[in-house]
Amino acid sequence: MPDDVPFVDLAAAHAEVDRQVRAGFDRVLAATAFVQGPDVAAFEREYARFTGVAHCVGAANGTDALELALRALGAGPGTEVVLPANTFVATAEAVARAGARPVLVDARPGDLLIDPALAAAAVGPDTAAVVPVHLYGRLAPVGPLAELGPPVLEDAAQSQGAVLDGRMVAGAIAATSFYPGKNLGAYGDAGAVVTDSAELAAAVRLLGDHGSERKYRHEVVGFNSRLDTLQAVVLRAKLSRLADWNERRAAAAARYHDLLADVPGLVPPPPAGPEHVWHLYVVQVPRRDEVATRLGELGVRTGVHYPVPVHLQPAFRHLGHGPGDFPVAEAAAARILSLPMFPQITEEQQHRVAGALRKILG
Repeated sequence: MPDDVPFVDLAAAHAEVDRQVRAGFDRVLAATAFVQGPDVAAFEREYARFTGVAHCVGAANGTDALELALRALGAGPGTEVVLPANTFVATAEAVARAGARPVLVDARPGDLLIDPALAAAAVGPDTAAVVPVHLYGRLAPVGPLAELGPPVLEDAAQSQGAVLDGRMVAGAIAATSFYPGKNLGAYGDAGAVVTDSAELAAAVRLLGDHGSERKYRHEVVGFNSRLDTLQAVVLRAKLSRLADWNERRAAAAARYHDLLADVPGLVPPPPAGPEHVWHLYVVQVPRRDEVATRLGELGVRTGVHYPVPVHLQPAFRHLGHGPGDFPVAEAAAARILSLPMFPQITEEQQHRVAGALRKILG
């Protein structure tokens, strides 16, 4: 019996960077540069250059990065933030932690990204920011959102390396997560904020270091959210390979397109160009939970991103929404299925995935 096809293979990714990471860890341990060591500053420079912006500020995780960016934009009590209902809860969580009120809008059919027309209707006088989520590796329509007035904060946790109209960051500021399974993943929690604005970058850095620019003097109430030096070592090693890894993901996605073209009842993701880096390969199938269970029995590991839209989460019941309020997001949540996707996935593994789906749905 062949090994299971993993949903993501972190061991395969580590094998490609093992030497560089070990050498970097040895360097940090020898220097005892555990907090804000030279590798943090080096990674911030390198990631800013990679994304084509002037500034990168590391954070402890992606949720903190979103909150720091929101607070830098002035989001807080008495303000609202527009965001999609179809996202991981951390997007809304960061808004709530900043003290603002999440204003949810539905997704557009097809790519399931935030609907710009609905976002426009949701913007009001108290809107501090609009937060599109670059879901599954595909960039959301930042251009139309930027025309609405409030600053755009891009939730870029799933889109490292994606380009739209020649840019990776088109809004005022973007926040990303380096959770291990991301296209650029650390060996634990890590995140960052990127922007062309020196003022916003300074505000984020101040807030993430206890509101302090110099030791024991605190200008504002901040908190502790710094990028760990050892995680910076990992991220530097992986960043040098990210463009190649994204190309390999795109090749795997193209192979899936071909392999799954004739599977009955399966709806593939819509076509995409360089704006998509295929963090996830998300299809839609009938009887999703049953299909996922049977795939597991056949040795194919899958995920669901995400089974419960934000407005139906108990934590956000106070927003006053219920079933039927965001029909596109709700319909997708019942059908979406994330197939195995990682740069090192083999043709044989993808053929096994397609064969299993054909067996179940055929």
